[in-house]
Amino acid sequence: MGFRRHGPFRPGDQVQLTDPKDKRHTVTLKEGGVFHTHKGSIPHDDLIGSPEGSVVRSSSGTPYLAFRHLLRDYAVSMPRGAAVVYPKDAAQIVAMADVFPGARVVEAGVGSGALACFLLRAVGEEGRLTSYERREDFAEVARKNVEKFYGGPLPQWRLVVGDLVASIDETDVDRVILDMLAPWECVDAAAKALTPGGVICCYVATTTQLSRTVETLRDHGSFTEPHSWETLVRDWHVEGLAVRPDHRMVGHTGFLVTARRMADGVTPPPRRRRPAKGAYVEESGS
Repeated sequence: MGFRRHGPFRPGDQVQLTDPKDKRHTVTLKEGGVFHTHKGSIPHDDLIGSPEGSVVRSSSGTPYLAFRHLLRDYAVSMPRGAAVVYPKDAAQIVAMADVFPGARVVEAGVGSGALACFLLRAVGEEGRLTSYERREDFAEVARKNVEKFYGGPLPQWRLVVGDLVASIDETDVDRVILDMLAPWECVDAAAKALTPGGVICCYVATTTQLSRTVETLRDHGSFTEPHSWETLVRDWHVEGLAVRPDHRMVGHTGFLVTARRMADGVTPPPRRRRPAKGAYVEESGS
């Protein structure tokens, strides 16, 4: 199975149709099929054989721009069992965790499969991704979404239904990505799986989760000082000299935390910057 299909549209392709108001529809092409909308119908045969970037008109004359899905579009429109990792966060994970072609990656909390799609593209055909998911129904949704985007099963992807701590059997892993409610519970298992120099990356939603994840990584003793952040995305409206930020933006979706696995037996250097007074609750002697 290929990672990207080029050339004219074929039966079985997923095509994104965009109308003049930028409303988007996803159509899976089949010979003799018809796409119906309140703006008229479009026979699939009008699309099959056409190149990407074509314009097709509905029976009412409305023009639609036709392209294959970009992964960012597919990720936000895929059927969901659990919440998806949005493209802005998936891009940060791939970049800041340095997921590279040929990497051996473990993912825990596969959700609906959006992040798995990005990770599979990043590791390439020579890499390996193992995804762990506790819930069988979520795992099945993720499997269907990933295989639908890539056109079938991928030999470099293994999907395991089970808890990471109890089920993980990988060693010398390059990257561990944790997208779950309590990633701190998996820090020790991740440390045992990671090769020295490997990266752990955790995706959490709340400040409480963020705090506990960072402190667990600090206390474990096998990782460098954690780095935590969030990303905000704001579009801009550009019409000639009328240039202004959009009224809406993609704000907080989650926090990301990364740290690197140190060599066995090495003690992390002491933190240079001391915590602010009152940052930690001191135990009372009474």
